Amino acid sequence: MHVSRGIPVQANIPVALTIGNFDGVHLGHLAMLARLKVTAGRLGLASCVMIFEPHPREFFAPDKAPTRLTSLREKLELLAASGVDRVQICRFNFDFARISAEDFIVRILQRGLAVRWILVGDDFRFGARRAGDFGMLEAFAGSCGFEVEQMLGYSVDGLRVSSTAVRKALAEGDLDLVKRLLGRPYSISGRVVSGEKLGKKIGFPTANIQLKHNRPPLSGIFAVEVRGDAVSFFPSALRGVASLGVRPTVHERGKPVLEVHLFNFDQEIYGRHLRVHFLHKLRNEEKYPDLITLAKQIGRDVEEAKDYFLSVPSSSPESRTSFCTNRTDVQDIS
Repeated sequence: MHVSRGIPVQANIPVALTIGNFDGVHLGHLAMLARLKVTAGRLGLASCVMIFEPHPREFFAPDKAPTRLTSLREKLELLAASGVDRVQICRFNFDFARISAEDFIVRILQRGLAVRWILVGDDFRFGARRAGDFGMLEAFAGSCGFEVEQMLGYSVDGLRVSSTAVRKALAEGDLDLVKRLLGRPYSISGRVVSGEKLGKKIGFPTANIQLKHNRPPLSGIFAVEVRGDAVSFFPSALRGVASLGVRPTVHERGKPVLEVHLFNFDQEIYGRHLRVHFLHKLRNEEKYPDLITLAKQIGRDVEEAKDYFLSVPSSSPESRTSFCTNRTDVQDIS
C-alpha cells in the first residue's frame, strides 16, 4: 500500500476513490473498501482512500471532538490489511477548510487525483461550510470525467454500524458488541516505554504501552491478548491482564496509562511495538487505600482473567490478523 501526504498538482495515475475519516475501520468501512476494490479491479484503476489528519472536528473544536478509536498508524495498518492500493492523507488546516466544494471537485478530485470513479457514504459532505454533497458530485461527474456512487448505511443485527456506535459500546464495556461492529476485537497498539516500575515492586510486572492520545475510548481492567509487530520476538499471542486508566490509587490527577501484565513472560521488551486486543472487561478502575490492597486485587484480576481464557478458544482468528501488511509504508507514522 502506497501512502502519500498532500494532493499533487497533477495526478500520475487514475484512481477509484472513496473519502472519509475511517476512524476504527469498522464493518461499514470494510464494506465500502470491498466495493471500492471490486470496482477498481473491474475498471482497471488503483483503489485509493482519502483520509484527513487531523479529523476536521479535532481541528475546529478539539475539546468537543469525539475520542479517536485508532491512531493514524493503526488506521493505516488496518487499511493496508484491507488490501487497498493507495492512501492519500490530506492535512486538514485553515487553508484546506476554505476550499470551496467546486474547487475540491475540480482541483483535487479531477486534477490532483484523476478520479474516474468515486464512492461516498450517505451522509458525506465536503468543501467550505460543508456545501458539497452527493448531488453536487453527480452534477459535476460528466464534465469532470468520473462516475459517482453512494453507499447506504451498513447494519449488524438491526444496529447501524458507525464509529459513534463503537465508541458508545467501548465506553459501556460491551466488548462483544464492539467485536460485532468491528468484525474483530478492539485493539490499541504502541511501543513499550519505561514506566514507574510500580507493578514489578508489588509482584506484577507490566509492559507500559505508549498511548498516542490522552482520551482512550475505554477504561478499566481487561483480559487481553497481545501480539508483536511483523518482526516479533514471539510468534503467537500472549495472554494477560491490562489496566487502562488514570491509576487513582497511585495518582490524584494522572494521565491515562495502558499497562499489561503478561502471564508467564519475563523477556526484555522495551522499544517493541505491541498490539493489545481487548477481549473481556473484568471491572472498572477503582481507588484503593494502599498498594497492598491494590496488589491483592490485581491477584484476583489475574485469576479471573485466567478463568475467562479457560472458557474461550485459544487465539481467535480475529486476534491473529496481521495489521502490518506493508510495514515499510506505515511503521514510522504515528
